[in-house]
Amino acid sequence: MRKILVAGNWKSNGTASSNKALVEKLNALVPGANVDLLVCPPFVYIPSTLECASGGHLAVGAQNCSATEEGAYTGECTAGMLKDLGLEWVILGHSERRSLFGETDDVVAVKVGLALAAGINPIVCVGETLEEREAGQAEAVCLRQMEAVLARSEPNENWVIAYEPVWAIGTGKTASSADAQQMHSVLRKYLSEKVGETAKKIRILYGGSVKAGNAAELFSKADIDGALVGGASLSADEFAGIIAATNA
Repeated sequence: MRKILVAGNWKSNGTASSNKALVEKLNALVPGANVDLLVCPPFVYIPSTLECASGGHLAVGAQNCSATEEGAYTGECTAGMLKDLGLEWVILGHSERRSLFGETDDVVAVKVGLALAAGINPIVCVGETLEEREAGQAEAVCLRQMEAVLARSEPNENWVIAYEPVWAIGTGKTASSADAQQMHSVLRKYLSEKVGETAKKIRILYGGSVKAGNAAELFSKADIDGALVGGASLSADEFAGIIAATNA
């Protein structure tokens, strides 16, 4: 049985004080949660968030890492540096990184390899745009993105895949639970073909306007093992509601 993972991607939001208040409230709202909980603050707030989360139920991860190792790469943060901070998780290949910052499938694959080499578990994001879905290319796009990563790295049971239909991120639109399950099933089958029984242990999250009101229906599906939450993770009450939905 795969343990549910609910991960919050704070994106470029928060301050030291607001993050502290958010973590403290979350720890009060979700004591002893029977799911894995993760928050991913901006780079500059990782150390302070780690301090606030210490002794609680929240793990802390990063939203990205460099496609380089240490060296003369101004402004970059390597996977090794994240590991040095004590992190175990990093989000890679998020659609905003792909669309706004030009990250290709190959760049994402390199980052995944570097994260693994540093001992950090990747949350590998895949997903199609509305145009690609309407053209009947949704599955092909997601599998192409997966193939690039698997060409460089072999998944283990600590990997996480996040299916995020691009058209549902930050728009208020959500794929139906049936549509989400269908894509998750496709990804699980693909992983089974590549890594056999290990695929049964790899968690596949859904991301894309997940809220407390739609989380229970999503979590009820066989191949949806949690959520990668954006805006709703900035509200302790809403994020706690999503976590509570894992028991619905």
